[in-house]
Amino acid sequence: MSKPLVAIVGRPNVGKSSLFNRLVKSPMAVVAETAGTTRDRVSTEVIYNDRPLILVDTGGLEPLPESAIEEQVQVQVEIAIQDADAIILLMDVLDGCTPIDDQIAERLRRTEKPVVLAANKSDNERRAHGIADFFRLGLGEAIPISAYHDVGISSLMDALFAALPEQVGPVEEDADIPALAIVGRTNVGKSALLNAILGEERAIVSDIPGTTRDALDTSLLYRDQRLLLIDTAGIRRRGKIVPGIERYSALRAIRAIYRAQVAFLVLDATELVTAQDTHIAGEVADAYKGAVVLVNKWDLASELGLDQASYMEHIRSRLKFMPYAPIRFVSALRKQGIGEALDAALMVFEERGKWIPQNRLQSMVMTSLSEHQPPGKGRRHLTVRKVVQQGVNPPTFTFYVNDPELVHFSYRRYLENRLRDGLGYRWSHLKLQFKGRGKHQRAK
Repeated sequence: MSKPLVAIVGRPNVGKSSLFNRLVKSPMAVVAETAGTTRDRVSTEVIYNDRPLILVDTGGLEPLPESAIEEQVQVQVEIAIQDADAIILLMDVLDGCTPIDDQIAERLRRTEKPVVLAANKSDNERRAHGIADFFRLGLGEAIPISAYHDVGISSLMDALFAALPEQVGPVEEDADIPALAIVGRTNVGKSALLNAILGEERAIVSDIPGTTRDALDTSLLYRDQRLLLIDTAGIRRRGKIVPGIERYSALRAIRAIYRAQVAFLVLDATELVTAQDTHIAGEVADAYKGAVVLVNKWDLASELGLDQASYMEHIRSRLKFMPYAPIRFVSALRKQGIGEALDAALMVFEERGKWIPQNRLQSMVMTSLSEHQPPGKGRRHLTVRKVVQQGVNPPTFTFYVNDPELVHFSYRRYLENRLRDGLGYRWSHLKLQFKGRGKHQRAK
């Protein structure tokens, strides 16, 4: 079954982002951590006691600062209700139960979503007694936590997973059928690209940004291979997302990325790579999905004086954290480059399913370690005892080490680059996990 999507909601300044940051660091293992994306994370996949989930900070989707507080809260709650599988309602124990907390609880009571109450800033036993005030919300007992001091986090997560149904969400797509998500900011031509691929007007196409409101699934047979295309609404920069349905679209697009195996990251040839493009690329990379960068509207290249070599160099400089992603130039309007785009996606998909013989993998890693010694901290040095391939889609490799905390991100990147080059993963993002023993068991 698909991974549950859990949204953190609550009124402003109760510590939603602090709780999000705490949860993705401890006690969970961060599955996705990509450097250089120059963005604020809104969502991430994490694991708690070997159970995965997609965590979303609705604080990262707040509307414009001048909007009314009630409107901000209402939008956040509606986002969570629409697409989250479970909701963490965060409150401030110092403020007690406020009228806005009452409003949120009233709306949540009318849903069938599991809701877990958390009373933040319960830094000591005296403050924790304040949770009694939240009983009147009618959503059960609040769990006293302190996101800042790492208090009560395990109790919160135990309660969350206890509230989740055993089976969450739709059945995962067939692993043998490539699921391709079409993602990008608004008005870059994602729906037009879908129509060009299908050869028919299956999705609404408009010059008005944000026309597509939901993720649309469409099956396609290409070169005797069945594909699943997932068209999504454009993802806007967080400060530019307006209240209402467009915010829901952003959350749904995040789920679409996690459902896919390969993402078409659609860029607009008439604009340089923007910060929002790198944001979306970072979401794809953090989810360890395959990626194909599509530069749409390339039919205007001559008019704009563009050439592919220069544009590719610009893309590589802006998406340094995604050097493996093939780049293709297309025109959805003129249906140009569509076959090349699909061929690239299938190439990436096939490579992501490759298994490496254990002796070849071990030899490659030992050579890499000898050529560049692992870093150390003081007198302590990283020791790699064994490495095994855990899975495919994404290619996942587990390193058994003396202490995962000794793995610097730069050395992690070095190992990934060496494995990619030495094992023939030219087009794939590799997922590297580091596990220790005893007190150093947590994967990194």
